[in-house]
Amino acid sequence: MPGGKPLVTLRDAAHYVTTVPKAEHDAPEWQAAMEALLLVAERDGPTMFARIGMMRALHRHRPKDTPAPRPKAAKAYWIVR
Repeated sequence: MPGGKPLVTLRDAAHYVTTVPKAEHDAPEWQAAMEALLLVAERDGPTMFARIGMMRALHRHRPKDTPAPRPKAAKAYWIVR
């Protein structure tokens, strides 16, 4: 965040969203974050949605992490008698 101040309250998040430049403001991630904030503020929706939306919008330029390779499944052997 600018100034190193973390977003603690919904008001902080709403204030930050209103100061985002217009070019970023129209991104789908920011639109979803604003929608989630409104859901929480107006209809007492789950605050975790607002948190997830803000985190996705803030980190939208970060490259996606590649998943770790899966280990091979162990072979199953049948004992024949």
